[in-house]
Amino acid sequence: MNILGYPLGLIMRLLYNILHSYGWSLILFTLLVRLVLVPLSIKQQKSSAKMAAIQPQMQEIQKMYAKNQTKMNEELQKLYQREKYNPAGGCLPMLITLLVLFGLIDVIYNPMQHILGISADVITQATEIMKGLGVAFSQYSPQTAIISSVQANPEAYAALGTDFITTLQSFDLNFFGINLGETPSLSLSPLILIPILSGVTAFIPSWLSMKNNPAMLEGPGAGSMKVMLLVSPLMSLYIAFQVPAGVGMYWIFSNVFMMIQTMVLNKFYNPKEMAEKAKQEAEQRREQERLEHIEAKKKARAGDAEAKERAKKQKEINRQKLAEARKLDAEKYGDVYTEVTDDDLE
Repeated sequence: MNILGYPLGLIMRLLYNILHSYGWSLILFTLLVRLVLVPLSIKQQKSSAKMAAIQPQMQEIQKMYAKNQTKMNEELQKLYQREKYNPAGGCLPMLITLLVLFGLIDVIYNPMQHILGISADVITQATEIMKGLGVAFSQYSPQTAIISSVQANPEAYAALGTDFITTLQSFDLNFFGINLGETPSLSLSPLILIPILSGVTAFIPSWLSMKNNPAMLEGPGAGSMKVMLLVSPLMSLYIAFQVPAGVGMYWIFSNVFMMIQTMVLNKFYNPKEMAEKAKQEAEQRREQERLEHIEAKKKARAGDAEAKERAKKQKEINRQKLAEARKLDAEKYGDVYTEVTDDDLE
């Protein structure tokens, strides 16, 4: 995660140096991430609409080849190629979002390294001092504990220099009274709002997507989609209790920005309208292919008739030539002339 956290940490450090607020830097960072993902979100929305348009054909193939999985997959691949649909087209935004999340967890776990730019040696020394003081800390996020310890007892860290103490004392992890470096628990404190809001805001975008694209709730995969509608928010709720509140806050604002983005995109790329349009285009294409097939058959029949006519004419010419030859032979040798039959022309 440190590899993923390094570039994100540089961005967070830049934002923090401009805003001098950890919370607002996190919100602006989240907004920048959502803006970067807009093109991929548009592509994902188009992919969902395309899937909705070809869903009836997919269901027909699945029903027809229910007992032959190999043939079903072959026919589905042909359908995807014909309709220019990529089943994995919506995975890239999800993958990038996941990578950003892992990187951001590393940034939030290690603010001294990523945001304040303190060297690894100094962080190691500060950790040893904190251990000597008997301060309890999580093995995943000792740096947030160091910041709190320095702010509570700066004299204990005097050996690391005035600049070190001043830097950590000026670094505030609080945002509207919530320490974003702490991990939420079930205790009655403002921190518990982070996981709850994380789960709620995770549910709403998924619900909006399904509402605007009813085809997602149809067909063989409808059951799993309905399950995911509930599982995803519950996972967000659970994970938000395992990581620092800053991660949950990122999740909340990411979901809020996604809701706004979804509503805006629906004005320009409405899944229902796109699905209907794609459906009409597919029907027009199939009708065009049907007419072309009929026309090809007509041409083939016309070609056969023409070939038959040519063969008939050639046969008559051959008959006449053979009849003339027989007449000449009959006159020359005094033979009896016999009419030319079809068997003679074989």
